[in-house]
Amino acid sequence: MSVSGPPRQKKPIILAVDDDPQVLSAVRRDIRARYAADHRILAAPSGADALATIEELHRRGEDVAVFLVDQRMPEMVGTQFLLAAIPHFPDAKRVLLTAYADTDAAIASINEVGLDHYLLKPWDPPEHNLYPVIDDLLGDWLAGHRPAFEGITVVGARWSPSTHDTKDFLAKNQIPYRFLDIDRDPEASALAGDRSLPVVIFPDGEALSAPDHRTMASKAGLSVEATEPIYDVVVIGAGPAGLAAGVYGASEGLRTLVIERAATGGQAGQSSRIENYLGFPKGISGADLTRRATAQAQRLGAEIVTAADVVGIDVEGTTKVVRLGEGSSVSTKAVVVASGMTTRRLDIPGGQRFGGAGLYYGATSAEAATYRDEDVFVVGGANSAGQAAMMFSAVARSVTMVVRGEVSAKMSSYLIDQIAATPVIEVLEQTIIGEVLGDEHVEGLRLVDRTTGTEVVRPGSAVFVFVGAVPHTDFLREVVALDDHGFVVTGPDLATLEGTRHTWPLDRPPYLQETSTPGIFAAGDVRSGVVRRVASAVGQGSTCISMVHRYLEGV
Repeated sequence: MSVSGPPRQKKPIILAVDDDPQVLSAVRRDIRARYAADHRILAAPSGADALATIEELHRRGEDVAVFLVDQRMPEMVGTQFLLAAIPHFPDAKRVLLTAYADTDAAIASINEVGLDHYLLKPWDPPEHNLYPVIDDLLGDWLAGHRPAFEGITVVGARWSPSTHDTKDFLAKNQIPYRFLDIDRDPEASALAGDRSLPVVIFPDGEALSAPDHRTMASKAGLSVEATEPIYDVVVIGAGPAGLAAGVYGASEGLRTLVIERAATGGQAGQSSRIENYLGFPKGISGADLTRRATAQAQRLGAEIVTAADVVGIDVEGTTKVVRLGEGSSVSTKAVVVASGMTTRRLDIPGGQRFGGAGLYYGATSAEAATYRDEDVFVVGGANSAGQAAMMFSAVARSVTMVVRGEVSAKMSSYLIDQIAATPVIEVLEQTIIGEVLGDEHVEGLRLVDRTTGTEVVRPGSAVFVFVGAVPHTDFLREVVALDDHGFVVTGPDLATLEGTRHTWPLDRPPYLQETSTPGIFAAGDVRSGVVRRVASAVGQGSTCISMVHRYLEGV
């Protein structure tokens, strides 16, 4: 007798491997106690047995989420097993079980096998030493796992600026989608019908022609409107500084609203790998850091509104009214401006014409897949450009970095070393773009050597720009003091404005991150004269809340 109905979803697998029967039993017991409801827990007494198991799992189309592997096993040590297992399940998270004496080998294996974590035995109590590690790894695995697709479909043209804008918004907000090229995919025309491209088809079957960001965010389940009329603090911008302010504001009992015009994470959210962020020895992608910080802020009670553009702030006594682009507004007692920076557009021949048609500002991992086995350019010499070059090097045929000066001037040494060790990346220092070339889309660049004046034409399919960032402060020009470059002046630097219309109005001195308008603070890249690093932005966002508290106590 056959039973019809939908197939059962296969549970992802956690595989433990250890030659010590007692340790293997303890691993299996502790893992089952926590994860058996949503995962299959398998165990193997040796590397050879485990390899036979994963070969069978791969053949059956199963998913392995986590490998928990002992390092000291006879015949095959843990790192050897992982090297053999990775080709079968490259996305599985990798954990070594080690004794204290093996920590050097574990640290070395971070690079050798892409190790995600190592656990010292014994790990009792598991609630403190085991489960938090596995929880984080499973969360990361689920965030990047792509089962049978049931999400948003974008039908458009590869070289269309509006199609790129749609894809870019979804990717930056970590909303899964699949892209069908109207010129390449047979089913694209039938799905698009006679609608104008791009057509976005949602899981409920609704198909919209070129929807705006606010509509896409709402349909994808993101919040696009504030739920309250007044808050204790409104944070403008959800990059690292804004998210940190959201986390600390909510955790300390303030009614906290975070408003983001594009996508949480800001410029840092696009980084393929941040190697020097404290506490992540393997590094962490900007997307993962953003996802964790966003979830943390929301869990603690912060409200995050996306696709909402702040167009102005009105000061009415001690109340600040934050005006939004769609005509609504929210009131607050204090404001933290963490609006960050945006990339300046290239003012060169072809720079305007090919925007969105092979010329892009920033890049996401979703965009990288579009240029598999093609030649691409990355413009810039700071960390963001280097991280993008490394990301593209995994898929592109060649990556040419165009650097106006020297990479050593702005790029971290670890990233310089990685680029130097990557054969497909070529770095052209003291070089600028003379012209972007092409017919309907980018087909190459005319490059100029600044030292010799020599010009050369290089073919390529895409140009990704990471230079010339400017502060996003236009909405503040009539509200707080800005320096000559548009950055927000704060704290002691306000003393230089004595006698101007931005003279500090109170008897008390301004707090360190307070602007020329009491109760409006600034954090992160938008501030004048600060160190522009992710860790610095996080620190500023968190400490800013303590100043907000002091301000609120006095009003």
